[in-house]
Amino acid sequence: METPEDEIFRDSIATINKEGKRAWIYPKKPFGNFYKYRKLVSYLLLTILFVSPFIKINGNQFILLNVLERRFNIFGYPFWPQDFHIVVIMMIVGVVFVIFFTVAFGRIFCGWICPQTIFMEMVFRRIEYWIEGDRGKQLRLDKQPWDAEKIRKKGLKWFIFFIISFLIANVFLAYLIGSDKLLEYISEGPSENISTLISLLIFTAVFYFIFAWFREQVCVIACPYGRLQGVLLDNKSIVVAYDHKRGEKEAGRAKFNKKEDRAATGKGDCIDCFQCVHVCPTGIDIRNGTQLECVNCTACIDACDHMMESVNLPKGLIRYASEDNIEKNAKFKFNARLKGYSAVLIILLGVFSGMLFLRNDVEARVLRLPGQLYEHKDNNIISNVYTYKLVNKTTEDIPDVHFKLMSHNGEIKLVKNERFIVPKQGIEEGTLFIEINASAIKGDKAKVKIGVYSGDELIETTKTAFLGPRSFK
Repeated sequence: METPEDEIFRDSIATINKEGKRAWIYPKKPFGNFYKYRKLVSYLLLTILFVSPFIKINGNQFILLNVLERRFNIFGYPFWPQDFHIVVIMMIVGVVFVIFFTVAFGRIFCGWICPQTIFMEMVFRRIEYWIEGDRGKQLRLDKQPWDAEKIRKKGLKWFIFFIISFLIANVFLAYLIGSDKLLEYISEGPSENISTLISLLIFTAVFYFIFAWFREQVCVIACPYGRLQGVLLDNKSIVVAYDHKRGEKEAGRAKFNKKEDRAATGKGDCIDCFQCVHVCPTGIDIRNGTQLECVNCTACIDACDHMMESVNLPKGLIRYASEDNIEKNAKFKFNARLKGYSAVLIILLGVFSGMLFLRNDVEARVLRLPGQLYEHKDNNIISNVYTYKLVNKTTEDIPDVHFKLMSHNGEIKLVKNERFIVPKQGIEEGTLFIEINASAIKGDKAKVKIGVYSGDELIETTKTAFLGPRSFK
């Protein structure tokens, strides 16, 4: 089955030419109201990104994603491997939140919040405009031979790209290993931390490859979110859209002629200036309709509005709108689909909040020593041996820690000191014995409750199994 003429554009992407080779995109430098707003949002998010690893809340790094040591801080709130279920719920909340906004507002995350877009368009692309000039100058520079001017401009651009990539790699490493450790490595010098330096250079090479060569292909080819939006969008989703009814009308689009009465000719408001195409960072023609490659960056809106003002036609030919809004002039409604996602999001947020509220600063686990049975002692005492592990999730040492048996009359004896300190953000492990009189045990297996105290304060409770002879009642 052949592809319809007006759908042929969907069979290829702008970054690949007919020979299957890389086709470089030279977007025109955008300007306009949306671009101003995007710059403000982008620089705010960049500030947060670069500052977050170095902010401390109650001694905890604001955001830490230490996968190697399985330690995570989210907004200064520490999470340990024991809190993995909370992290999973938090990730699901994030996914549902993004899905909710995609259903309602399309790929708005990509154009306004995604780090790839922000770095590419607001950092690396602006440096490119500063050194090489706008679209026309970049095209001419790439076509000219490698003379002194081209070597100077390209060399300076690539050098700055590398420095910024190295800076991003350092910040990325601060998120992974912690800012304190990163600053410690820097103060010690690269010769003392060769393995860290190699990791840093690998990250730098990856970022440099992405922003100097792969560029918009991350959004077009690699990013799975672009594929996801095709499933989530419907006719009611608000996206960056071309008003084809107004732009084409009866006679279609045509070049502007100030001597003719455009309304009388039946020509659409689109003057076929191609400014929306030239300014697009992924090289698409928004007039073809909603496309996978569109990242909702609004550059085409600003370009089109500027041209409409220039020819005294109303702005908004390209705007945030749904297909139903363009076709039927239907207003945005909070439909059943959005209500369903909202309900799921509210439930997940409730579960997440409850888990955070019930989460303790101290995690205690007492387990019977594998392969060990009970021991029958004098005075009809039954003894079981256990290992214990206490995790201190706080930024302060917990002093004078000891155990008490809460469910039965008996004793808890530690192999080491009866009272000890659990270090801040650390773990204390050891072995203990629980001794209970046989008369207090019903059956051959009982559940015992243990209290963990810091001085006189109960800080955690845990339960474990206690074994005894079957003959006990």
